[in-house]
Amino acid sequence: MEGNRRRGARLRLALAGAAAISLLGPLAWMWQDSLMPGAYSVMDMGYADYGGALTHMAADASAEHAAHAEQHTHAEHTAHAEQHTHGEHTAHGEHDDQSAHGKDGGHPEHSASARTLTSLTADPDRPADVAITLVARKQRFRLATGRSVDGYTLNGTSPGPVIHATLGQLVQVRLVNESVPDGITLHWHGVDVPNAADGVAGVTQDAVGVGRSFTYRFVADQAGTFWYHSHQVSHEQVRRGLLGALVVTPAARPAAGTADVVALLHLYDGARTINGQEGDVHAEARPGERVRVRVINTENGQTPVWVGGAPFRLVAVDGTDLHEPAPVRDTAVMVTAGGRADIEVTMPEDGSPVRVHIGGPAGVVLGSRSYDLPAVPRPATSLDLLSYGTRAPLGFDPDRPDRRFGYEIGRRPGFLDGRPGIWWTINGHMFPDVPMFVVAEGDVVRVRIVNDSGEPHPMHLHGHHAVVLARDGVRATGSPWWVDSLEVGSGESYDIAFVADNPGIWMDHCHNLPHATEGLVAHLMYEGITTPFTMGGTAGNEPE
Repeated sequence: MEGNRRRGARLRLALAGAAAISLLGPLAWMWQDSLMPGAYSVMDMGYADYGGALTHMAADASAEHAAHAEQHTHAEHTAHAEQHTHGEHTAHGEHDDQSAHGKDGGHPEHSASARTLTSLTADPDRPADVAITLVARKQRFRLATGRSVDGYTLNGTSPGPVIHATLGQLVQVRLVNESVPDGITLHWHGVDVPNAADGVAGVTQDAVGVGRSFTYRFVADQAGTFWYHSHQVSHEQVRRGLLGALVVTPAARPAAGTADVVALLHLYDGARTINGQEGDVHAEARPGERVRVRVINTENGQTPVWVGGAPFRLVAVDGTDLHEPAPVRDTAVMVTAGGRADIEVTMPEDGSPVRVHIGGPAGVVLGSRSYDLPAVPRPATSLDLLSYGTRAPLGFDPDRPDRRFGYEIGRRPGFLDGRPGIWWTINGHMFPDVPMFVVAEGDVVRVRIVNDSGEPHPMHLHGHHAVVLARDGVRATGSPWWVDSLEVGSGESYDIAFVADNPGIWMDHCHNLPHATEGLVAHLMYEGITTPFTMGGTAGNEPE
């Protein structure tokens, strides 16, 4: 009987061990499978989505990709990524002055006819019309109120200098990293720059290490309100000060009786600031003058803007003018994270001030004699851009697209680079097994974004502006609503469209930057374009 008990105990132990293995084995495999290689190309991530347009190039690549996926384990993929021409990638960044027109390169598995994105630059022989040097430092600095911030500066300040350009001018910015230890890049948010100047570490360039520099060149071919920020460890570097405003004005001289004010919203250690200043910003404006207040939301969440003391018009969104916007009052404008809203106010003839609230009681106070204007409560209603303004031609037919994509945002538990958690998904896949949206130059592209994740997401597509066609199936009836940053609330869907007219490899991600670090990142890639850069590697490229 004693022997039977011992055999029973061994059997129970064996069964328990088998149960543990059956449970822990898959978890261990999932953990191992989630580990990222030390260096990898975004071109090797996930799977290609051709949007229903299967060209011969796409068909060959799709078959090759499927075979590659069947024949390689994750460990083999890791080894493959580490065996790429790693020396080539690091050598490109080893010069003291890197630039947006570096050497050609590419991955050996792509055809010789492919172009590297380093060739996608502004005319290298054209002299710059606007030239500026920005020196990045890690340092403690003080806000105007005396509050001390441990962060980063550009030319000794945060926000960095406002860069002004006129439509059609060539802008040249030399970025010098004096002391930012993780490296730095600059992304020109909302400006459809050539791909080599997009400033995304590991995709369009290597992060600029301490003691090195990089030169960006692009033509300011759209008048509007934009901003720039680091796209290396962006969730930290943007929050701690590596950002600034960029304003492109029309070539014609401003009309008499108009004024222009930049209002960049940013939180430093929880302190809400406008242009780096806590509390109200005062700007002179004469009676009867029309004032454009350029609101830039650099934060990770949506912010409301409303006006006290006068009616207003929303004249531009994300750098694009609206068509025939009507005056409104007692209405808030919701500005997406990363987005911009140009608010136009006509000053009262009696000389009384006007307050443009930005996210709260403080904001920009416009006045001539007095700035004494009490805050007014946020209005109960918000402006619906789906029906604001009047219709105008788009220049293309979004109902006859060459490519159709779905971008469905969800959330589920799993491992991300070995870390357990509940992570964002794109079309049911967790990073890095996310879609690569592939297009050809000249395509009309239509995308349906669906958010079933339980949280809102400000979606930002680099290098392009898209027009909003519908929300939750309701078609737009107002002015063409062009965006580069679009708030997609939980449970909402948006249909957007754009023309693929800017070749390259472009990020398409959530601009709540911590969400991007949690996997809410995909890419838009043009057929025939490659990149020589890798994530990770000796440059330490980490765009989010």
